[in-house]
Amino acid sequence: MATYTYKALDTQGREFTDTISASSRANVLERIVARKLIPVSVEETGKPAEGKTRFSFRGMHISKRDVEGFTRELANLLAAGVPLSRALNILAREASNPAAKKQWSQVRDCVSEGMSLAEALAQWPKCFPPVYIAMVRAGETGGFLDLVLSQIAQFRSREQDLKGKVQAALVYPIILAILATMILVFLLTFFIPRFSSIFAEFGGSLPDLTRAIVAASELITKYWLIILILIVLIAVSLRRAMVREEGRLAIEKFILRCPLIGIGVARFALVRFCRMLGTLVESGVPLVNSLKVAREAIGNQTLAATVSGAIEQVQSGTSLAKSLSDCPQLFPGSVIEMVAVAEESGRLDKELVRLAGAYEEELDRHLRMTVALVEPALLFIMAAVVGTVVIGMLLPIFNLQELIR
Repeated sequence: MATYTYKALDTQGREFTDTISASSRANVLERIVARKLIPVSVEETGKPAEGKTRFSFRGMHISKRDVEGFTRELANLLAAGVPLSRALNILAREASNPAAKKQWSQVRDCVSEGMSLAEALAQWPKCFPPVYIAMVRAGETGGFLDLVLSQIAQFRSREQDLKGKVQAALVYPIILAILATMILVFLLTFFIPRFSSIFAEFGGSLPDLTRAIVAASELITKYWLIILILIVLIAVSLRRAMVREEGRLAIEKFILRCPLIGIGVARFALVRFCRMLGTLVESGVPLVNSLKVAREAIGNQTLAATVSGAIEQVQSGTSLAKSLSDCPQLFPGSVIEMVAVAEESGRLDKELVRLAGAYEEELDRHLRMTVALVEPALLFIMAAVVGTVVIGMLLPIFNLQELIR
């Protein structure tokens, strides 16, 4: 049983606050009504020890595909007029993934106990991010939950396609970088030590380039464990920096300053923002609320911070286009002009969705161009590094006669 804190009014309007132990929220409401009180609020303040594992699925995994299927099927059931609790029961019964079956059942139980769907889904932030919850809450408030869920499913599907394109574009450059690193490590740890021992037998002075390469080889072979530990520490430090807000902002600003990568990140954020904002406005969500939700969909805190100022301007009565004009890195001048025209013509939602599609195509072209430039650049760097090592080890051979003396 869990502990609940409730507020209630008696027949004379006096307010009472108390705590009670019960098995569910619904049970608390029944006991409050049995005392001839009018419940005002009920909040869970304590959970039993076994409740700590209520939302834990060890050894089981709920994929994004499961969440997308849940969202789409729930939207279809609600659009067909099926009550929410019955729709959740159907989804829990029909789920093939054991982890998903258990989670959908618990969502159903939470809704049956009196929670809203948004509150119930918020219990699982790893599966349902804040943007998802905010859209569901807006749909429940406006009475168009089925439409919002359908839009969420479409948005997540398009977003996964876009992420897939980005990941596919990065595969070959990453493989090239890993291959170049492996070749360099092989040369420095296996190939060069054998040559350096031969040169040591001959005696004589080695060229500066050869000495530098031999020194690097000796450094890696003697202190490889320390170097490995340093690499791990650097990786852990970067990961911790990404968790902290200051470190994450610093890394994001650095990425945005990179010539090709920064533009791609900004365009990716623009596509997500426009599609989310257009979807929400089309669903009937007020513009300010839509902007707050779309800001979370950007996925980049540095760019999201610039949108926060635009939200404040819209709240004070400024047009959306003028408010967004203060964020040139995220919203180019052409986008501002198109948004301004769309506001004047009353088709802002359709224009935002169209912009998302147009810039998604531009992002795809930008990714292909970036990969087309990165591939030969990596090949050139790999050839230059390997060639430098080989030349450095061949230089003493050209002076072999002098070394023998």
